[in-house]
Amino acid sequence: MSQAALYPARGRGEDGEARMLSAALAAFVEKGFHGASMREIAERAESSVSSAYYYFSSKQAILYRIVYDITAELADSLEAAERAAGSDPAERLAAVVRLHVLFHAERQDASFIGNSELRSLGLDERAAVMVCRDRVTAAFERPVMDGAMARQFDCPDPVLTTRAIVTMATAVAVWRRADGVLAPEAIADRYVELALRMVGARS
Repeated sequence: MSQAALYPARGRGEDGEARMLSAALAAFVEKGFHGASMREIAERAESSVSSAYYYFSSKQAILYRIVYDITAELADSLEAAERAAGSDPAERLAAVVRLHVLFHAERQDASFIGNSELRSLGLDERAAVMVCRDRVTAAFERPVMDGAMARQFDCPDPVLTTRAIVTMATAVAVWRRADGVLAPEAIADRYVELALRMVGARS
C-alpha cells in the first residue's frame, strides 16, 4: 500500500505533533489500530513515549485526529469541486467522482485508515466524523437527485445509486497498487464513466 500520508514526514527538529501523526499512520496501516502501540509510534517518530503522550492523551486520540482530518478534508474538497463544476448535474457528478477517486488514490493510507478504523473510535468521536461523512455523501447525492428530477438521469432509486457510487469510489484506497497498470487519472476517468452509466445519464 502507498505510503503517501496526510502528515508529511518532517525533520527531527521540526513539528513533533506532525511527526507523531505520520508515524502513527504508518503503524496503523501496517499493524492496524489495535496492533500498534504508543511505544512503537514513538519509536517510528524517533521520539520517546513521554513525548507521544505530551502531544496526544492516548492512541485513540491520535486515531481520531487522523480519521477526522482526512474526512473533513475530503468533504471540503468535494464541496469545492461540486461548486466549481457549475449547474449541470452530470458535470457536478463527474467532478465529485473524479476528485473522490484521485483523493483516495493519492492519500491512500490515510483514506484507508479513515474508513477501516472508524469502528475503533469512541461514540462521540465517531459522531463527529459521521457529520463529515454525511457531507461527503451529500456532495454525490445532490447532483444525482437534481439529474433525476430534471429527467437528465434515468435513475429510479437516486439514494441507493448514490450509496453504490460512493462505496465504489471509496474502495480505490483498498485495492489500488502503486505499481498498478492504471494511473490514478485513468482510474478516475473510468469511474466517471461507470458512475454516469449507473445514474442513466442521457448523452
